[in-house]
Amino acid sequence: QVQLVESGGGLVQPGGSLRLSCAASGIIFSFNTMGWYRQAPGKERELVAAITIGDTTNYADSVKGRFTISRDNAKNTVYLQMNNLKPEDSAVYYCNAKRGRNFEIWGQGTLVTVSS
Repeated sequence: QVQLVESGGGLVQPGGSLRLSCAASGIIFSFNTMGWYRQAPGKERELVAAITIGDTTNYADSVKGRFTISRDNAKNTVYLQMNNLKPEDSAVYYCNAKRGRNFEIWGQGTLVTVSS
């Protein structure tokens, strides 16, 4: 089956950096759009960053300038480089991938905790 496997979460101090990875497996096609969402306790899941197969990117205002999304189409992998992390960035980060408008899958989530 098609699935997304996330990695790279962890505990970091404010101002630190993490690099999240999300690898798609069990597929023979490319996703049009891949992205990262996050959800903190008591909050709705929100879009953090997204990238199209043509490398067009979109970022939440709260992370613009600090986070960078990229993808390796040959590996069907998307990355999220997170720099200058803040406590408010703490959340479970979920990888998302879309093909067209009718096919969408999610990763299991990876926990990012930013704390002193």
